Amino acid sequence: MSDIQLHRIAHARSGDKGNRLNIALICYRPEFFDIVAQQVTTERVAELFSSRKVGRVQRYELPKLWAFNFVLDHVLDGGVNASLGLDGHGKTLSFKLLTLPVSLPASLLQSLLTDQS
Repeated sequence: MSDIQLHRIAHARSGDKGNRLNIALICYRPEFFDIVAQQVTTERVAELFSSRKVGRVQRYELPKLWAFNFVLDHVLDGGVNASLGLDGHGKTLSFKLLTLPVSLPASLLQSLLTDQS
């Protein structure tokens, strides 16, 4: 097993609704879906965003799209109308999720490296 950052096997988009952040996480290949499902848990996401005083974290699985939808409550400092932050919509927070380390079996890592060369 080798540790890599999540952005090597998935991409993400984020948006807001009030003080709630929505992050869509989409795996690049179907074989990465189970790895992400096992390792990118609501607990790990809550820990990653703990400095932003995140409330509840919910995860919705979309296996036919190789994707997940994470909903994080109370993470946007009150939302775009209340926050003094530069990113009140949370558009950049998907990049924070993509920094999360995940462990990849050697065979999948080799396949990934071959595809990227």
